Amino acid sequence: MQNRKPEVVVITGATAGVGRATARRFARSGARLGLVARGADRLAIVKQEVEQLGGQAVVLAGDVGDPDVAERLAAATEAAFGPVDIWINNAMTSVYSKVWEMPPEEFRRVTEVTYLGAVYGTQAALRRMLPRNRGTIVQVGSTLAYRSIPFQSAYCAAKHAIRGFTDSLRSELIHDRKAIRLTMVHLPSVNTPQFLWVKNRLPEAAKPPAPIYQPQVAANAIHWAAHHDRREWYVGYQTALGIKLNKLMPSFFDRYLVTRSFGHTGRPRDPEAPDNLWQPVPGDYGARGPFNEDAQDHSYQLRLSERRRTAGWIALGVAGTAVAVAAFGRKRRP
Repeated sequence: MQNRKPEVVVITGATAGVGRATARRFARSGARLGLVARGADRLAIVKQEVEQLGGQAVVLAGDVGDPDVAERLAAATEAAFGPVDIWINNAMTSVYSKVWEMPPEEFRRVTEVTYLGAVYGTQAALRRMLPRNRGTIVQVGSTLAYRSIPFQSAYCAAKHAIRGFTDSLRSELIHDRKAIRLTMVHLPSVNTPQFLWVKNRLPEAAKPPAPIYQPQVAANAIHWAAHHDRREWYVGYQTALGIKLNKLMPSFFDRYLVTRSFGHTGRPRDPEAPDNLWQPVPGDYGARGPFNEDAQDHSYQLRLSERRRTAGWIALGVAGTAVAVAAFGRKRRP
């Protein structure tokens, strides 16, 4: 293992939140990273952090809504470290707004970054992985890729679109008998700085609905998904349960989420606060947001999911034991 070549990994949206935590997770494994985000100053800090943790990095300041940025990032990463092994599409932006109050250019902007950014990144990865017939592409999804919520229509639509795009691509890869691995990691509410800077037209300050997880939980899930072959991963019990129940009771969730989807802080939003829709907010915000007291740093559901084969055998053993005990009890009755 010590002599194995370090992995080459690309991460988009790498300077804050889940992207920042994921860069740290791969750096601890000694990976060689290609990182992209819009803020050059913050990228320099992340590069230094990656190197302190045992990895190496090349960075590119750019907007993933521009298809040339993904191509430039891929070229720079391979020039520095060799063939890309794993490509992680994580970059996102959003707007908290009612549909009828949101101008068209903001819908377009969220779509360009969150959805088309993933498409452009995937295409850049495929241009390099297909000739080699190897590599892994990880799409960072969300519960909202299955269950839309009020006040984030553009973001929900983008996450739905990524899932549809990914399913289509998966079938194409199967058709051409390509060995590229493709997976999507669906995240729960995560304590990231986005709640400080996402554009907000609602009366209250933003907060993710409970339960909330720390970014390293998401990062660990993404790292695991990149190395294990599974179509999709659900992180957190609420994600798994919500996706399954929504298929059975969509009308119930339409009404239930009116009060649950936007975590109420009880604090009015600051109308002068900067947002990052069109340009990055200055400063280094790290991976975690302002809700540390409410956030969990582990997920038992994720641990169980990672070991679901073992869990299945245990469950089968318990069920078998229960059947045997019941049968023995019936035989002993007079």
